[in-house]
Amino acid sequence: MLLDGKRSVLKTHYDILSVKEDADYEEIHANYKRAALKSHPDKMRATTEASDIQHESPETFLMVQKAWEILSDSKTRGIYDRQLRDSRLDTETAEDVSLEEMMVEEVGEVLELFYECRCGDHFSIDSIELGEMGYSLGRDESKIFIHRPDSRPATVILPCGSCSLKIRLTISISS
Repeated sequence: MLLDGKRSVLKTHYDILSVKEDADYEEIHANYKRAALKSHPDKMRATTEASDIQHESPETFLMVQKAWEILSDSKTRGIYDRQLRDSRLDTETAEDVSLEEMMVEEVGEVLELFYECRCGDHFSIDSIELGEMGYSLGRDESKIFIHRPDSRPATVILPCGSCSLKIRLTISISS
């Protein structure tokens, strides 16, 4: 994954459109239309005026548009895929960490995963962020488990909350 700012994990264009990286054009197009309708500024304005509930930001629509622009064309998609692959390989990390090495804390319905940094702060990711990436995180007694429909292992780059260090969290799927 790519990084967005100090604390969060940036979604790839595939994440924004909620498709797998090997999705075909038709699936990408269908999910683009759904995401564009859901995040369109006019719909957001009407929904916000009708309720006090906080909805997606207007920037979401622009992110959906950019994702479609890149993924709808085979040439730009190929370039993007190569850049994405390279960014995953080239990211320097302080260390590689497995899911089992993370500390777990329940914050209401959300599970927070932490790993202590050399500086004293923490690297963290929560069950909501993992859910947005297609993973289901749960806890059974003292053991954490994670599921994903395709059962493929993955890595996520997590930044420290205070310093410039990053770790690579390896997610192996339990069957």
